[in-house]
Amino acid sequence: MVRDGERTRWVVRGERLIYDNEWVRLGLVDVEIPGGERFEHHAVRLGRAAMTVVVDDQDRVLMMWRHRFLFDRWGWELPGGLVEVGEDPRDTAIREVEEETGHRVREIEHLITFQPMVGMVDSEHIVFLARGAELVGEPTGEVEADLIEWIPAREIPEMIARGDLWNSGVLVGLLYARERLRGRPCTTPTRPIR
Repeated sequence: MVRDGERTRWVVRGERLIYDNEWVRLGLVDVEIPGGERFEHHAVRLGRAAMTVVVDDQDRVLMMWRHRFLFDRWGWELPGGLVEVGEDPRDTAIREVEEETGHRVREIEHLITFQPMVGMVDSEHIVFLARGAELVGEPTGEVEADLIEWIPAREIPEMIARGDLWNSGVLVGLLYARERLRGRPCTTPTRPIR
């Protein structure tokens, strides 16, 4: 198959900031599409997020039952949060697991990085895989979840079918972790947490 990446490339001529705070940045991007038409297109830029699929030696995944107000919907999620300025995403992932669940991970490796909505939203998600975790205390900070449980991995397909797992980061992370745990090679070395 021959691919001509330049044939359909949009050209960015500039960007005008409409709204900006610590959580979201909204801009209008001056773009020119193939054929010469030029217009402004919305662009939403969000902070990078790191999340972790934590698995134990019983083939269970550490998950949180959470409510999301925007959709008024409950679902199982992975621990995670926004990467702070200057923070390594790996450190964010480790910190968020402990803050949100009270568990400290033993080993962690990069699993996958993806963008969930590429049409007009920049929201990089960095997913890690942790093998093993030790309960070191109660979750700290704000209440993140009604339940924190170790879910048997074999139940995940049914949970997806029921709609209990519906967040894109959770779905991508769990499905990719399943493949990795079936013996696919690691993209980065596993490093023990010190």
